[in-house]
Amino acid sequence: MYQIGVLVGSIRNPRCCPQIAEFIVNRLKAEHEGTSSINFNIIDLQKQNLPFYDEPGIPAMIKDPMQYEHEHTRRWSKLISAQDGFIFVSPQYNWGYPAGLKNAIDYLSNEWKEKKATVVTYGSHGGDKCNEQLTQVLTGIGLEVTSKTVQLSFPNRDILFKAAQGENINIENGKVFESSYDDISESFEELVALISNKT
Repeated sequence: MYQIGVLVGSIRNPRCCPQIAEFIVNRLKAEHEGTSSINFNIIDLQKQNLPFYDEPGIPAMIKDPMQYEHEHTRRWSKLISAQDGFIFVSPQYNWGYPAGLKNAIDYLSNEWKEKKATVVTYGSHGGDKCNEQLTQVLTGIGLEVTSKTVQLSFPNRDILFKAAQGENINIENGKVFESSYDDISESFEELVALISNKT
């Protein structure tokens, strides 16, 4: 069974990232109903409580998780190592991706290498700058990222403001991101293919 970690990339309060991650998971589960080979694990960075990087060593030099000084790092290492692939779900903040997400990525090095990933960003214009930057960083640290990624654009300012306040924006029933349904499906199919070494 493939373990897919769905990273909730925002740690802000309020935030809408969890409901977008949940929407992605529910949509993919519905598309793959009856498929027992895929398990989605939502990984909420807010719940991981990672402080700004506080290990004395350089992550790339750590070969054994027991070499980490802090329990929160060992726990994070174990969680990431257990995944076969990732869906990074992230908002765009000020033309980039959140500091908390970068911090979580930077905690580890060898655990990321050769893992497969796709990227889902969102914002008033789909989080295009965040998408590009995050894809570049993930590729740079050794993940294989799908060529197809997803950019979710809020259809109007009313929904954007509700999302910014962490209100329920009724994503599925309101078909908020209907224009991106095909992108979501295609990026995930590519991710699964990468994991199964079919590409």
